[in-house]
Amino acid sequence: VQLQASGGGLVQAGGSLTLSCGASGDTISNYGMGWFRQAAGKEREFVAAISRRGGSTNYADSVKGRFTISRDSAQNTVYLQMNSLKPEDTAVYYCAAHDLSGRALTSSSWYDSWGQGTLVTVSS
Repeated sequence: VQLQASGGGLVQAGGSLTLSCGASGDTISNYGMGWFRQAAGKEREFVAAISRRGGSTNYADSVKGRFTISRDSAQNTVYLQMNSLKPEDTAVYYCAAHDLSGRALTSSSWYDSWGQGTLVTVSS
């Protein structure tokens, strides 16, 4: 599956953005999906994941209650709704897919398909 992330941009602290991850070459119904991010000078970190059927989600503690991951099989797209953004959310955001199980996996090592990143910048 090929993934294309979009929706990044510049937003003020407290604002909202929605990232999209469009898939091609296969249907996302066959994959568990995740979002990861990498800030400048830091390692890539887990943000959110959703199971193959959408019934299970996982979130990093730092985004819990502010971010929501969802999937739309008809659109073959996964979304990351980001509210109450903080400057520390500034990073390049990546979407990823795995077909190892139906679960919402949090480790990047399980994901074998990655989209290019989309930059989110939150100003204070």
